[in-house]
Amino acid sequence: MEEDTDFRIRFSSLGFITDHIGFRGTIKSSPSDFVVIEIDEQGQLVNKSTSGLINKVLPEPNNFAKKTKLDFQNISCQEGSNQEVNTFTKCSDDDQNHQSGSEKEDTINDGTSKGEEEKVHVLGNLLDEKTNDLLTHFAFDIKEKWNSKTELIGSSPEFSLGRILDKNQRAILHSAVRQKFPFLITVGKNSEIVVKPNLEYKELCHLVSEEEALDFFKYLDAKKENSKFTFKPDMNKDHRKAVHHFVNKKFGNLVETKSFPELNYNAANPNIAITVRFREKKHKHRKRSLFECQDQKVIYTAFTLRKENLEMFEALGFLAIKLGVIPSDFSYAGLKDKKAITYQAMVVRKVSPERLKNIEKEIEKKRMNVFNIRSVDDSLRLGQLKGNHFDIIIRNVRNQINDSTNLRERILEAIENVKNKGFVNYYGPQRFGMGRKVHTDQIGLALLKSEMVKAVKLFLTPEDLDDPVNRAKKYFLQTEDAKGTLSLMPEFKVRERALLESLYRFGMTEEGCIQAWFSFPHSMRIFYIHAYSSKIWNEAVSYRLSTYGSRVVEGDLVCLDEDIDDEHFPSSKVHLVTEEEESASTYAIHQVVLPVLGYNIQYPKNKVGQWYQDTLSRDGLQTCRFKVPTLKLNVPGCYRQILKHPHNVSYQLMEEHDTDVKTEGSHIDETTLSLQISFDLDASCYATVCLREIMKHDF
Repeated sequence: MEEDTDFRIRFSSLGFITDHIGFRGTIKSSPSDFVVIEIDEQGQLVNKSTSGLINKVLPEPNNFAKKTKLDFQNISCQEGSNQEVNTFTKCSDDDQNHQSGSEKEDTINDGTSKGEEEKVHVLGNLLDEKTNDLLTHFAFDIKEKWNSKTELIGSSPEFSLGRILDKNQRAILHSAVRQKFPFLITVGKNSEIVVKPNLEYKELCHLVSEEEALDFFKYLDAKKENSKFTFKPDMNKDHRKAVHHFVNKKFGNLVETKSFPELNYNAANPNIAITVRFREKKHKHRKRSLFECQDQKVIYTAFTLRKENLEMFEALGFLAIKLGVIPSDFSYAGLKDKKAITYQAMVVRKVSPERLKNIEKEIEKKRMNVFNIRSVDDSLRLGQLKGNHFDIIIRNVRNQINDSTNLRERILEAIENVKNKGFVNYYGPQRFGMGRKVHTDQIGLALLKSEMVKAVKLFLTPEDLDDPVNRAKKYFLQTEDAKGTLSLMPEFKVRERALLESLYRFGMTEEGCIQAWFSFPHSMRIFYIHAYSSKIWNEAVSYRLSTYGSRVVEGDLVCLDEDIDDEHFPSSKVHLVTEEEESASTYAIHQVVLPVLGYNIQYPKNKVGQWYQDTLSRDGLQTCRFKVPTLKLNVPGCYRQILKHPHNVSYQLMEEHDTDVKTEGSHIDETTLSLQISFDLDASCYATVCLREIMKHDF
């Protein structure tokens, strides 16, 4: 396809560090020809069986019911964090001030309870008269804009209540503001309380009356045991489904919903009401104090995931559905190839080892297996691995065109050369979605430029294939009909469906597309930004090598720590090479690093630094601060070594015999060579890039 050709041209323009001839061959003829096994921080392959012992789960302080946003992220119930979002779902000190739950079903009425009135009066006691008046004006200004359908321009408006040094007073004030103004949220940051619009309240008002929305959020804030909240009866099944979806997506870790017919229900008048109640597992006997909240255990289950010919995010989406959690409940150390057999460590929150074992048979149908299942104390983070081990078969190995040298000698020369000199540490083509009409870096560039509608359309651009997924994408680009596209999009396309569901609720506007991007976990949103940064880094290192070669020159950046084997080292370890150091050949080429774009990096002080500035200007990012506040994305940047070496390299040539039947009773027996090669690479290195340097061949 044309898009493949364009990508190959772009990637083939990247230079090499070695000068051997190389050879040709085919990789990834089948997934079993490309096996990737993660190496954990202790240097162990994750596909090896563990002892099988279940570790005791220890209490976690940062683990209680967190407010579910559109990005599937959770907020902490711990006040001591740098920034905590205090909403109706927050477990705070003032829980003890609420009325205790009774045996009967409590309901929320239109009036203000005595407890609520006390909360409201607290504002007058804790805030001076001027601040109280300004808060009231701020609240009604927000409400007036919403009622007049006026869009809030720019970033979300906010109002500071100032710094409240006493922790208990802060907790009381948080709750009092929420009780008086349920359409606002409060955010605590370094003892300061900031008030902002509650966009989830606004979203609910699109589904139910404002009166119901007010009562619902007051119900949530009260957190009364055994209490229930019931929305008004509703005859529209699709509308009830939308309300169910909203409540469960936003607050599913705190409450659950069920539909019940009215007492006077009959077939001619099928009025059904949605009832909401708190999940018992979160509130078994009584209100918990903040400290009891911190003692609440969260289950973390670690396992090794084996997948075959399956994209990692698709695998996570399928597992999430089967386990009844969301994709952001999974953590992992690194991304893995699609067309391969891969083994990687995973941790899932809120799922017990026994529950994970129960789905083993089901997921085998999707070419997945889970093993080494055990309880652990915490989640994984990106980069929490030593590297990856690769077992690769290169088939149909042959000489480069017009090269008559013995093939075995060429292979030996190439492998030994890269073992000794290393390879250019490019980001691999799979990071950019090679073979697709739209590459991930293009989406990342659109997000950095805050072109949200364009980014959505790029994400939903179909390939030139006639299958259900691409027919659905084609229909959307032609019609922008999110609801119709949802009916066409297969269930297993979790990301696409999440995006479309948001577009159906919020519309194909700039603001609607912003909300749609929040249907992705933070790790996925920032993945696209990183893809663009990776593309620029690849082009920068190629330019650096073509301009200066293997010399370390004045203005280069070098890493002073010889033991660094990843990208996450501090700027204090990065040194700018001086003219004297260049003359004295103080540093070697393997110490040179280049910045991966972000707001907290320095550029080389030579032609490469100017190249970065020119390239950013070309892409319209000359003033970019690498922060996208509307999507809560901050990209500090990092540094990446321009050269890497493979470790523990082993290889052997194998003869394969192919029989080609020409006519009846006769055949031609052809012998072809395959190369079986194994090696280890540090974290964030790509085997396809190492093979490209060995073979001098683009895939």
